[in-house]
Amino acid sequence: MRKIKNQNLAQLLMQLRFASPKNRRKQFDAAAKLLSIIDPDKEYPFDFVCFRITGFLPKAAEHQLIKGDELADDLQVFISKLSSRLAVPASLQSEKVYSVDDLANRLNISRKTIDRWRKRGLAPRKFIFDDGIRRLGFLQSTVDKFIQDNPAIVAKAQAFRRLTKKQKHQIVSQARSLAARTSLSRYQIIERISAKFGAAHETVRSILLDYQKEHPDKPVFTNTGGPLTPAQAAELYKLFKDGVPIAELVKQFNRSRSSVYRIINQRRAMAILARKIRFVPSDEFVEEQSARKILAAPFDLIRLSPVKTLESFELAGEQLLPEYLQILKTAPTLSREQEIELFRRYNYLKYLAAQVRSIIKLTHVSSKILTQIENYLAEAEAIRSVLIEANLRLVVSIASKHTTTGTGFTELVSKGNFALIDAVEQYDYTKGFRFGRLAALAIAKEYARVSGKDTELSRKRVVSLANIQRDLRDKAADVLAIERARQNLTHVIREELDQREQYVILNHFGLVGSPIRKKTKTLKQIGEDLGLSKERVRQIELVALQKLRQSLSPKQFELLTG
Repeated sequence: MRKIKNQNLAQLLMQLRFASPKNRRKQFDAAAKLLSIIDPDKEYPFDFVCFRITGFLPKAAEHQLIKGDELADDLQVFISKLSSRLAVPASLQSEKVYSVDDLANRLNISRKTIDRWRKRGLAPRKFIFDDGIRRLGFLQSTVDKFIQDNPAIVAKAQAFRRLTKKQKHQIVSQARSLAARTSLSRYQIIERISAKFGAAHETVRSILLDYQKEHPDKPVFTNTGGPLTPAQAAELYKLFKDGVPIAELVKQFNRSRSSVYRIINQRRAMAILARKIRFVPSDEFVEEQSARKILAAPFDLIRLSPVKTLESFELAGEQLLPEYLQILKTAPTLSREQEIELFRRYNYLKYLAAQVRSIIKLTHVSSKILTQIENYLAEAEAIRSVLIEANLRLVVSIASKHTTTGTGFTELVSKGNFALIDAVEQYDYTKGFRFGRLAALAIAKEYARVSGKDTELSRKRVVSLANIQRDLRDKAADVLAIERARQNLTHVIREELDQREQYVILNHFGLVGSPIRKKTKTLKQIGEDLGLSKERVRQIELVALQKLRQSLSPKQFELLTG
């Protein structure tokens, strides 16, 4: 299964593995409910996603917006991985459990249809079936609710399966005829036929693929039929990430190997350009031979010794969860030198990824460069996991001293883990103090915030009222400074970008209107203005941002994108 693309959501999943089984079940149900209401064409702030799943906001939410279609994909992986830790025997359930094949047979639909329904909210869980193997399954109540909530979709899907042999033959004949006498793309041909027969696009495509497999000497499509649409390119890339071989993608999309690789690399580049890479800078990163000094030894993480005893973590008759205990037993302990070396390497790898990323051009993407960046980020992620696990005992130790605040121990551990993750991102190893000091302070502050939440809010209200007059005095000066910076930024944009790129950047980032009442437009709205698809506008924006990254100062670029 592919990894979760959004890093914040991946961190949340890692943190949730320390929750109790009861809380995990609640979080699983909440994530499944959230998936069912996601609109692919909208964007959602991460703090909203976190709150819907866990019931509380992250300590320092970045208000990162996640595209609805990407969030839906990531939530499927999130739900699947979370459910794998809740796997129980199917035979012990109080209601019937359907495997994927059982459900497909019962509803007379295909497995691919079930995959599409999962994106619409049909949430599976991992169960241990009678053969002892863990597989995805669907509870009877989950299936019934989905059918009740989506009667039209279910009825339409079941109707697709009732196509006769004669109708399938007509679909193949019409596809061959349209391919021979028109310049329509394969996607457009399938769309036209699916509309005529009242069948889904995927149903028609599957019929044509099955025919091609049975009759390889009688191709339906003899040419590529023009460039792939953004939707086709997205589908191709998704199949590639799901492990479909390149040879199969060449056949399925009727493209050359070089064309398939080009599309894949463009999508990889877009994902890397859209990713936020934060690191703590250091003067030694820019020194000569820095890579040789910092990355000399391969990262296989030094033989680290696990903790020897856990008796001190048994609190007032309440014990940590077995899985959490197992993690603590196997978590490494770091010496001062090991800790410094890991943080040094962690931030340097992200620095290298950011530097190499700056030379990416979507018009000519190098697979070698993309792989290099992905490897840097993958190793950095592995190091971060080690740093976090090495300090989990610190979270438990501090949490055990705050159980008198009235907050449950498992909730304290959960909040402490979030504070720990945030501390890893902020720690500057060049300052000379140990990471444990920063982490302990961050965790203690989080617990103080939780225990004194009502008092803190009241104090904030008082301070807010006291600052109103000062804010009013400073507003005029602030507006003038912001407006001057905006004018300088707008000048650079008009110098460096063509008209279409200017329109996208100025409208999407709110450089139209006053600095106080910014007028922003969504990518979809901009696409409607320019007569382009939302995906095409996103591509134009990425190219424009890449140009501006070279021309703007870091402060100007932060003003634009922040």
